[in-house]
Amino acid sequence: MSELLPCVEVGSRPDEADAVVIWLHGLGADGHDFASVARMLQQPGRRFVLPHAPAMRVTINAGMLMPAWYDILSLDPAAREPPRESESDIRASTALIEALIAAEIDRGIDAQRIVLAGFSQGGALALHVLLRHEQRLAGGIVLSAYLALRHLYEAESGEANASSPLFIAHGEYDMVVPFYAGSYTSELLAQREAEVEWHEYPIGHEVCDQEIAHISDWLKRVIPPLS
Repeated sequence: MSELLPCVEVGSRPDEADAVVIWLHGLGADGHDFASVARMLQQPGRRFVLPHAPAMRVTINAGMLMPAWYDILSLDPAAREPPRESESDIRASTALIEALIAAEIDRGIDAQRIVLAGFSQGGALALHVLLRHEQRLAGGIVLSAYLALRHLYEAESGEANASSPLFIAHGEYDMVVPFYAGSYTSELLAQREAEVEWHEYPIGHEVCDQEIAHISDWLKRVIPPLS
């Protein structure tokens, strides 16, 4: 196995945890970006793993080198067209996240007590990985994101997580990833058996306190305390 991504870890120690949330940051950020939110969501036995994305050049940001899960070739908030993403980058990053999942299972965590979460580009990747993962996971948190590689969704989605619980949320005034990208994703997955909990908030490309409270309630349901 290749070396695991460096990560920020919050919550229970690996030898004390019985549930894990792997949380992926957005474009240009790093694993520290949601560490404070992870601390707010911490419960006994729950561990958060927040990996740092590798650095790469991002086309829509003038080719600047920055932490990213994949290159975005185009993203037009004014047009109702899906983003154009680098498929090879998404597949490479998928392998990196799959390695983190495997490492947690090797530590003794039940796959059905692993949640994949992410914000913006990280949310898109988290959803991409969840839909294709071969084992049933606890579910996914998809914040201010969208369905990546939409044209491959039907062909590549597996059965293991087709009906997995999903918390999908978006800001009504998001000027980075447009609101309809999140609402479309929610509606599409709900039509395909997924157990979707959809939320919208009067915010931009960000998270809010009410959203964090809703995530907290959702996590208590999908990875409840074992004792």
